[in-house]
Amino acid sequence: MRIDSHQHFWKYDPMVHSWMDDSMKSIQRDFLPYDLKPILEETGFDGCIAVQASQTETENSFLLSFAHQNNFIKGIVGWVDLQSNNIIDRLDHYSQFQKIKGFRHILQDEPDIDFMLHPSFINGISKLNQYGFTYDILIYPDHLPNAFTLAKSFPNQLFVIDHLAKPKIKKQEIANWSKQIKKIAALENVFCKVSGMVTESDWNNWKEENFKPYLDIVLDAFGIERLMYGSDWPVCTLSSSYQNTLKIVREYFSKLSFSEQELFFGGNATSFYNLDVM
Repeated sequence: MRIDSHQHFWKYDPMVHSWMDDSMKSIQRDFLPYDLKPILEETGFDGCIAVQASQTETENSFLLSFAHQNNFIKGIVGWVDLQSNNIIDRLDHYSQFQKIKGFRHILQDEPDIDFMLHPSFINGISKLNQYGFTYDILIYPDHLPNAFTLAKSFPNQLFVIDHLAKPKIKKQEIANWSKQIKKIAALENVFCKVSGMVTESDWNNWKEENFKPYLDIVLDAFGIERLMYGSDWPVCTLSSSYQNTLKIVREYFSKLSFSEQELFFGGNATSFYNLDVM
């Protein structure tokens, strides 16, 4: 089964989606399942993982409603207040929904770089594994040392780093990111989504070779068994079409065997998120 492990839906609201600044006017509109379905069919994907784009539990209900109506939405990465005193009650509640596979917090936007190491947040993370929930880590390179500390503290919890931890591809900064991504990749419970690269590059002037050094590093560090493809649609359209974003990784990973490519383009996401393959 071929899976796009990272995409978003939203009904655009400037208050809810305030992270879309003036440079992102092209995505300041609704993006819904009927927009994505024909693209997935055209590019040979069987389904996708819908990832939260706002930090409310209303977002979970919004995504669940789409998943119930559209079988190609195979899983949801939602949001829950991991610092809440009633975190167990909330996780109990969400455990009844088969398509909710895990959660994410927009750590990259927290003013405190140590937010993920606060005792209340760590307490929430500590409860996920008993329900079989995964955790998506959305961070910048400077957060990687703390992400390593967090992931190392919970060796039985599955984590996945979104967007390669957003290396500064536009500035061709690689040394510090490389050091830290290799360190966290040594933890076997940490996976990495090959996603979001085009929006970390020069949106209007990137070339495929710009991404090769970063892809070389994550492939060597994580191995093909812990990498998964994600489009980051529709955010990727700020810089490229879905098809051209996909072309970057299809060409890069074409050097691998068929079975290895199948892992990258769906097998790893299927096992990581415990997807129903029927």
